[in-house]
Amino acid sequence: MSKKVVLFLAEGFEEVEAVTPIDYLRRAGFEVAVCAVGDSQSVKGARGITLKADTTLEALGSRGADFWDAAVVPGGMPGAANIAASKEAGALLVEMAAAGKTVAAICAAPALVLFPLGLLNGKNFTCYPGMEKNLSGANWLGQPVVVDGGIITSRGAGTAGLFSVSIIEQLAGAEAAEKIAAAVLL
Repeated sequence: MSKKVVLFLAEGFEEVEAVTPIDYLRRAGFEVAVCAVGDSQSVKGARGITLKADTTLEALGSRGADFWDAAVVPGGMPGAANIAASKEAGALLVEMAAAGKTVAAICAAPALVLFPLGLLNGKNFTCYPGMEKNLSGANWLGQPVVVDGGIITSRGAGTAGLFSVSIIEQLAGAEAAEKIAAAVLL
């Protein structure tokens, strides 16, 4: 059975940090639902590129942690802040972490989305440089990608490929991750 992943998009998302995981995870055979946080399925990124999401957060309805294997939160500003402002997105992320599911966030999203939800408490993490300040109770590492249990964090657009391959490894193992990394010449 293929893994099911929800990826949140909100106005101002970082395009590379959204499209790279969508692409790599689909290459790995995962079902990726691109989910708009807002009323419209058309979501404009930080660089003016508009993506059409598969669904909206509201349309997900009762699909909770029992349905999904992972959730991915791209960064970008104000995209990460817009996801952080969504009570529904936050509730799903907390539910998934509590259920031991994979929660992955990149760039500003670890600091702006995961930290306020308490998902980085006692965890090693990374994020966009400078955003780690004042995040007490979490241990920032200056690595491109940090995996601590079910929480995967990454630094920014330049690490999106490594971030995506780390998600694949977490969900499907090293062999599946290596296969995708080789196919995209990572």
